[in-house]
Amino acid sequence: MQEPVFVLVRPQMGENIGAAARAMLNFGLSTMRLVDPRDGWPNQRAVAMASGAAGRVLDNAVMHPTTAEAVADCTHVYATTARSRDLTKRILTPEAAMAEAKGRIANGEKVAVLFGPERAGLENDDIALANTIVSVPVNPEFASLNLGQCVLLTAYEWRRHAVEAEPARMEFAGTEAATAIEVQKLGDHYEERLDEVGFFFPETKAAGMKRTLRNMWGRLDLTRADVQLLHGVLRQILRRRDALERDEGQQ
Repeated sequence: MQEPVFVLVRPQMGENIGAAARAMLNFGLSTMRLVDPRDGWPNQRAVAMASGAAGRVLDNAVMHPTTAEAVADCTHVYATTARSRDLTKRILTPEAAMAEAKGRIANGEKVAVLFGPERAGLENDDIALANTIVSVPVNPEFASLNLGQCVLLTAYEWRRHAVEAEPARMEFAGTEAATAIEVQKLGDHYEERLDEVGFFFPETKAAGMKRTLRNMWGRLDLTRADVQLLHGVLRQILRRRDALERDEGQQ
């Protein structure tokens, strides 16, 4: 699948360009354009910050003298800004913007996202070139985002929509989930042994206590290794108890 172009407009620090490259590659993006970086290009501080594989994002970055030239071939441009700019624009969250961008790209459009310089963000002349504003719902008392942070947040939202990911999963380390019968037998084992030592007392509460234990075993999402371990714990406790009782009987 094609990807959006991330355009860094007049970035001031090489380190932030490198951080942006890392953030992009973290989420599968590699198309960066630069507009008039303050400290020139190439920039060794950017390379050092990009660290390793993300250096290829910088190697392939394309320089442009103006924002207009950087987005000239794009059909839809998003501009990231946290401030009201007195311009009539549609405003989307990063999540909504990147969901829309995915659809536009799938339909053959070329999409760009503008990120402003660290000191004051994008200027009105830059934003006037955009079709849509992207605004992060940050704390209004401290709305400033570092360039690398803003790129990372936007790239993450792109990845969420572009790549199907399991919202939750269980990682089994050399084992597998216990079956219902295995959990049931574990419950039988504990119930039987606890009954022997008079744990379920008074009798009027015994049924509820047993139900609570059964519910606990079911709620734990046990693995087969867990079940074997819990069986072993109980067996060892009982062996130790029996050994102590034998020792006392021989004295």
